[in-house]
Amino acid sequence: MERIRKPFEGVWNIVRFNWHFYVIFVILVPVIFFLLNHYLSSFVAIIAVVILVVPVLKSLIVSYWVYDRSDLYTLNYLEDLKFGDSDTIVNINAGFDETSEFIRSRYPGSTLKVFDFYNPERHTEVSIKRARKAYPPYHGSTAIETSSIPVEDETASGVFVFMSAHEIRDQKERIQFFKDVNRILTSEGRVVVVEHLRDLPNFLAYTVGVFHFFSKKNWLKSFSTSDLYLQKEIKITPFVSTFILTKNGATS
Repeated sequence: MERIRKPFEGVWNIVRFNWHFYVIFVILVPVIFFLLNHYLSSFVAIIAVVILVVPVLKSLIVSYWVYDRSDLYTLNYLEDLKFGDSDTIVNINAGFDETSEFIRSRYPGSTLKVFDFYNPERHTEVSIKRARKAYPPYHGSTAIETSSIPVEDETASGVFVFMSAHEIRDQKERIQFFKDVNRILTSEGRVVVVEHLRDLPNFLAYTVGVFHFFSKKNWLKSFSTSDLYLQKEIKITPFVSTFILTKNGATS
């Protein structure tokens, strides 16, 4: 049975996995207001609080839209996607897997292989550690290195990389990762890469947080250098892009 996401699960995950930031924020705002109100004026204090509060509220509202109200996890936007004749689908995550159960439910006739390239020595973000504690790895998932996916050549009809490839911060490592994705993909298979982009909508939503994402130009360079070709880009809200990639220019 497909897992049903709870109301506000997405935005709540953001808050609880990054609670230290919000605690500091809640403490800092009244302190700043008090100091500015005392030493300058109430008008300056109010303006300063608005400048601090609005970006945080805006990012949470956008996150609620993306993670709780959109079709991001329903995968309905992949309704017309054809993977080819292999029954193997691969899902690769970076330590936080919210999608394997949904993929398994949507493609029940396929064999799902789940891989996790989380490395606690390199991925030291406390938010990932909290997320892994709240969401244990999918049953049967395998820890891997980004340069070596343990799947035979040209045996995967579909490869999902859902909100995880941006965690490979080094460009050369990211290209090598996609080259290995290319290696395991069948000639008629498809790669599904879902990511926020470093663009204007995400800047307006997340301000400086946008620099954790990569630009569309950067992604296209990573794909083309790995001999993967963009068949289609699907926008899930203005803030998330799904790239459908083919191998060696296949178009069928």
